[in-house]
Amino acid sequence: MKALQYFIIHKPFNVLSQFTSQEEKKTLKDFFDVPKDAYPVGRLDFDSEGLLILTNDKQLNHHLLDPSFSHEREYWAQVEGEINEFAVQSLESGVEISIDGKSYLTKSCIAEKFFNEPHVAERNPPIRFRKNIPTSWARLILTEGKNRQVRKMLAKVGFPVLRLIRYRIEKITLDGLLPGEMRMMEKGEIYQLLAIGKESS
Repeated sequence: MKALQYFIIHKPFNVLSQFTSQEEKKTLKDFFDVPKDAYPVGRLDFDSEGLLILTNDKQLNHHLLDPSFSHEREYWAQVEGEINEFAVQSLESGVEISIDGKSYLTKSCIAEKFFNEPHVAERNPPIRFRKNIPTSWARLILTEGKNRQVRKMLAKVGFPVLRLIRYRIEKITLDGLLPGEMRMMEKGEIYQLLAIGKESS
């Protein structure tokens, strides 16, 4: 029986969430050395950063990707403009976005503005700074993961995303990991942090 392995990584900006590319874009292979049968659970967009789990455990993959098992994903978004309370309340109650050309009402979520800029690693390259347009940071905690959902939600309430970081999945966070860094985990630890019940193990 093959050994199950688990890796927590901090995907850098402008890197594909895969190990091969037909284009001249950087992939996970440029940063992370893992066994050939370890693959990302879910994905992060090329222009997003943050937490990804790599594993060869199909049960874990099923648990995190099947919509019937809802789990929290926390995103930190730097947006154009000073995000306001009306926008935050709209995000929390759900907004209509387009998914595959169809209108979709997002599930209720937790949203809030950071009143102090969060401590995050420098992005390479940095976002384009414009003196006449302020920026602010918002935190969104979702239990669903539609394509480019956070970006679409924030654009819908009038605050386009400049930078997007997935900080947390359930109780696993980016703490202590810089972009391009990786940490191994044991099965018992990762199952506990992801709140996967004993019936799954």
